[in-house]
Amino acid sequence: MSHKLPKQVWLFTLCYALMLSGTSMLVLIAGIIGSQIAPSEQLATLPIALAIVGLALNAIPASFLMSRYGRKRIFLSYAVVGILSALIASYALMAESFALFCVAATGVGAGAAAVQQYRFAAMELVPTDTIPKAASTILLGGILAAFIGPEMSLLGKNLLSVEYAGSFILLAALYCVGFLLLTRTQNSVAHAPDGKLIGRPLKEIFSQQTVIIAVLAAAVGYGVMAFIMTATPLSMHNHFGHSLTHTKWVIQSHVAAMYLPSLISGLLVERLGHYRMMAFGLVAFLICLIIAYTSQTFAAFWLALVLLGIGWNFLFVAGTSLLPTAYRPQERFKVQAFNDLLVFGTQALASLSSGWLLFQFKWQGILIMSTVPVFIIAGILAFTLFNRRVASDT
Repeated sequence: MSHKLPKQVWLFTLCYALMLSGTSMLVLIAGIIGSQIAPSEQLATLPIALAIVGLALNAIPASFLMSRYGRKRIFLSYAVVGILSALIASYALMAESFALFCVAATGVGAGAAAVQQYRFAAMELVPTDTIPKAASTILLGGILAAFIGPEMSLLGKNLLSVEYAGSFILLAALYCVGFLLLTRTQNSVAHAPDGKLIGRPLKEIFSQQTVIIAVLAAAVGYGVMAFIMTATPLSMHNHFGHSLTHTKWVIQSHVAAMYLPSLISGLLVERLGHYRMMAFGLVAFLICLIIAYTSQTFAAFWLALVLLGIGWNFLFVAGTSLLPTAYRPQERFKVQAFNDLLVFGTQALASLSSGWLLFQFKWQGILIMSTVPVFIIAGILAFTLFNRRVASDT
């Protein structure tokens, strides 16, 4: 049975769009800024990587703080972190301090740790059979973020005397709007009467086949996507000579492709099932890698990055909506916390290594390395589907 989504889900979707814009901004310009002010070209993509490290390191603290103080209060607190980080980034560029810019990027990522919890807050507002629809709806906010962040990058590029310093002032203003909207969201807190999280041990929960494949789908989706996406602006603009406008369009199209399928991916999960959706996501990844390896034209970059975004969406929506089926209500905060640690920790490692590996092995080397996790999860998924078929036949 299909259920109409509550207004709060749409409010979280709008907040997701605004509060995630800083991430799409960093994806476009942080590597370019790094190539200008970093002490070494090998460190150019470090700010992007540190943003994801900030996200990963805050996954567990954010979730456990929410279990104690409620989601709303922590959402607002992390929004303040984002505002301050955007202002620090602007000052860092004015002061030509790469170290301070890295600190600011880490802060933007830390704020995004709370943003990633919006999807769980939304899923808790709907019945079980509507969870995939709620999860995919939240991700629709990423479509707006895909355009708002990069557009603000260019709009604010020459706003102040130092390039891009004005971009982060605009980002801080946008975060303020997001903060005001978050004050309209409802609070939720789910801990036991004695204030302690109860339920099964994490080892028992994460040993379930359903949890393993759910986490792997999201982690590999994010890892491969981040690995390639982090290297793309620098490769396109600096190594292959594409214009910043073309580079911006590819990144915008990629981020839009990450979230636009959410219009239908929730319904597709309901129709096809979680595992088939994961399989389609892996196929999109493989086609992306083939196109990107064989051609480095603007059209090839655009098509490859669009497919990369679609593959990520299918894997992430399928994994995210599968996870709540395998834990109990009282276990949700700790499971969500460790899930995000694993998912965004993988993304952080991918982003941290991407810049250095790009410098060492170039664009084609990045693509070859990306095939390894894709084939690994494809094998695990095939094994899981085989076991399920055997079980259903017996």
